Amino acid sequence: MTAVSAPPDAAQAASSDRTDTRRRHPRMPFSPWHLLLAPMALLFAVPLIWLALSSVMSNAEINRFPPALWPSHADLGGYRYVLGNAMFPRWFANSFLVSLVTVTANLVLGTLGGYAFARMRFAGSRLLLGLMLATMAIPFQLTMIPTFLVMKQLGLIDTLGALIVPSLVTPFSVFLLRQFFLSLPRELEEAAWIDGCSRLRVLWRIVLPLSRPALSTVAVLTFLTTWNDLTWPLIAINHDTQYTLQLGLTTFQGQHHTQWAAVMAGNIITVLPVLLAFLGAQKAFIQSITSTGLKG
Repeated sequence: MTAVSAPPDAAQAASSDRTDTRRRHPRMPFSPWHLLLAPMALLFAVPLIWLALSSVMSNAEINRFPPALWPSHADLGGYRYVLGNAMFPRWFANSFLVSLVTVTANLVLGTLGGYAFARMRFAGSRLLLGLMLATMAIPFQLTMIPTFLVMKQLGLIDTLGALIVPSLVTPFSVFLLRQFFLSLPRELEEAAWIDGCSRLRVLWRIVLPLSRPALSTVAVLTFLTTWNDLTWPLIAINHDTQYTLQLGLTTFQGQHHTQWAAVMAGNIITVLPVLLAFLGAQKAFIQSITSTGLKG
C-alpha cells in the first residue's frame, strides 16, 4: 500500500493555521499554575516577612496600636540583647547537639529497620510493621507521662540525654526508608549477592548510594522536628544551662514585660538554620516524596 499524502496546498494551509494560532496565543515563559501559586506563596511568606521586619523594630514600635507595618529606622537592639545574653550560645550549642545526634541516629537505625522490613521476610514481620505504624497515630500527649517516668528511672531528666533518647529512631523514618527501598530493583542486590557480598555490604555499597534522596528527606524532617520542639524540653529540662533555643527564647517573655524585639530577633536566628537546611535539601526532598509513593 502506498501512503496518500496531503496536497501541497492543504499542508501549507494547515501550517499557516498553526502559525496563526501561535501568534494569537503566545506561549507564556512560565506555567499558568504560577499565577495561582505565586500569590499563595506570598501569603505563606507574610508571617516570615513580618517576623524579619519586627526584628529590626524597637519595642515601642512593636507595641504600638495600630501596629507599624514598616520600621521607621533599623533598630538592632533586639539582636544586641539576644547575642549579648551569656546563655544564648549555650542554648544554640545544645539545640545543635541534640539535633545532630538525633538526625544521625535516625539515619543509621532507620536505614537498618527500613531495609529489614523491605527485603527480609521473617515470622511476624508484617505484624511488627503494622504495630510500628500504629504508634504514629498515638498523640504525644498520651505518651508524654510514660516517657517522662522512663527517663526519670534512667536518671536522664534535666540532661540533654532526655531529649535525645526518645527520638533516636522514629516510625516515620523507618517507614519512609522502607518505602524507598521497595522502589529499588532487586536485581542490583541479587547481582551483588552472587559476587559474594554480604547483606550489610550490599546495603552500604549498593542501596545507600541510590537512597540519597530518601536519606536527605529523613535528615531534614528529623532536624526540623527536633530543632523546633518546645513541649518535651519544657517538661524534661529544668536548669537553664540545659535549655535548647526554643526553650531559652521563652525566658525573654515575662509576666509583666516582654522584650518583643529580642523575641523576634531570636526567632530569626532560630529560623535561619531550619530554612537553610530545607533549601539545601529541597530537590532531594521532592524527589524522594515523588519516587517513594505508596508501594506496599
